[in-house]
Amino acid sequence: MSETKTETRREVKLRVFRGMGNDLSAHRYDSFTVPYQEGMVVLNAIHYIQSHFDSSLSARWNCKAGRCGSCSAEINEVPRLMCKTPVDMFDGEITVEPMRAFPLVRDLATDVTENWDVAKMIPPFAPKSGAKEPWRFYQEDVERSRELRKCIECFLCQDVCHIVREHKADYIGPRWVVKAASLDMHPMDGVNRSDFLKDRAGLGYCNITKCCQEICPEHIIITDDAIIPEKERVVDRHYDPLVWAYRKLRGSR
Repeated sequence: MSETKTETRREVKLRVFRGMGNDLSAHRYDSFTVPYQEGMVVLNAIHYIQSHFDSSLSARWNCKAGRCGSCSAEINEVPRLMCKTPVDMFDGEITVEPMRAFPLVRDLATDVTENWDVAKMIPPFAPKSGAKEPWRFYQEDVERSRELRKCIECFLCQDVCHIVREHKADYIGPRWVVKAASLDMHPMDGVNRSDFLKDRAGLGYCNITKCCQEICPEHIIITDDAIIPEKERVVDRHYDPLVWAYRKLRGSR
């Protein structure tokens, strides 16, 4: 005689931010209780709320697989992807809020348009002068650049960065330092982006707390493999006394 496994039914309680634009008087939190399902993630709970309780709840999502970066939010005050955050990892009520580093559109949806404006500022890839195709380089060079190209542009690193939150006009943020580093590490790239990172990108504002590295869903080693090497390039170009002396002598000639 076969045994029937009886599952203990559970519920998931969520406290969800609601509001639109800069109208602070209309900002509030609504509480919902949804039935638990094995393997449930926060995005599943949000979809249940939309289907059964309030269809006006706004939230972005696309792939449900942690590849599109659309469902970024702050879950219990930590930036995360809703589709990769199991409800089992929390005890008690789960608070879901929009990313605070970007302008609020509605509920959990924010306006990340400014990121594309920053992307246009970064000097694009340009091959070294005199480089002949086909290009040949080592596999380790491929891997070094490939790691930084895994970014799904969820902008969680931008959201968690306290420098971006406080000095957005002066610092481009970790995601775009990663972009610059991915270009600089290409063995055939012939552009020096140190001047851009120092003067326009505000790289000096970053105090390498590694908070961006800790929350990256693609596990990119943002600080150690992108930000610090780019800081070293800036220092070598602008503050190394030997390089400074050489440039002065070359300029005097």
